Amino acid sequence: MRHALITAGTKGLGRMVTKQLLEDGYSVTATYRSDRHAAEQLAKELSDYEEHLHIVQADMTNKEDLYRLVVETKSEYQRIDALILNAGPYIFERKKLIDYTDTEWSEMITGNLSSTFYLLKEVLPMMREQRYGRIVTYGFQGADDAPGWKFRSAFAAAKTGLVSLTKTVSIEEAENGITANMVCPGIIAGEMKEATIIEGKRQKDEHTPIGRSGTGEDIARTVAFLCDENSDMITGAVIEVTGGVDVINRYR
Repeated sequence: MRHALITAGTKGLGRMVTKQLLEDGYSVTATYRSDRHAAEQLAKELSDYEEHLHIVQADMTNKEDLYRLVVETKSEYQRIDALILNAGPYIFERKKLIDYTDTEWSEMITGNLSSTFYLLKEVLPMMREQRYGRIVTYGFQGADDAPGWKFRSAFAAAKTGLVSLTKTVSIEEAENGITANMVCPGIIAGEMKEATIIEGKRQKDEHTPIGRSGTGEDIARTVAFLCDENSDMITGAVIEVTGGVDVINRYR
C-alpha cells in the first residue's frame, strides 16, 4: 500500500485530499497545526479507514516539528510515496511590504518555502530508495510568471520561489522515479474548501468565468491524478485549477 504525507490534511482543501487518497487506496498521514477538534472530527468521520489514517500535530514553521513528523511517519508506515504540501500560512490583511513585521515575513517564507526544503531533505532519500515518489506543492494563479502581487509581497515571494524549487526538484529527481508538480487553486473560500463538485455547481459565481465556485474536490482530484503511478510523464508542471478566474487582479 502506498503512503501519502499531507500537511494540513485535516480541514479545508487538505481534508478533501486526505479523503480522496484514502478512497484511492493510500494510507495517509495528515497533519494539523492547532485545530485538534477538526482533526478529531475527521478521524471520527473516517473511522472506516482507522488503520490507514495517521494524524500528527505539526507546525510548518517549526523545523523540529517537521523532522519529528517524518520520523513518526516512517516509524508507522516505513515509507512515504507521496508528499502533498498543502499547508502554508497566509496573511489576509492587505498591507504593503514596508508594513510587514519581521515575524510575519519569517512565517510566510518559512511556512511556505523553507518548510518544503526541510521536508524534502528528509523524504527524498526514502523516495530515492523506493525508486518512486510524487511531490505536490501549492501555489497561486500566475505564480509561474513571478508576478507582482500588491499587498501579498511575502506570500507571493515564497510561492514564486517554490515554483522554481518544485521545477528544480522535478529535474534533479526524475532519474529516481520521482515527480514534482505544483497545483494552483483559484478562489475557493469558506465552506467551498470542503465541498464536492456537485455542491459547487449549485453555487453560481459571477466572478469565475466557468460560472461556479471552485471546490476542495476540484483540488483533490487534481492532486490524486498527479499522484497516480501512470502520471509520471507530468513533472515540473504548474497546473492552475481556477475556472479561469484572475486571482491577482481581482484582489488588487
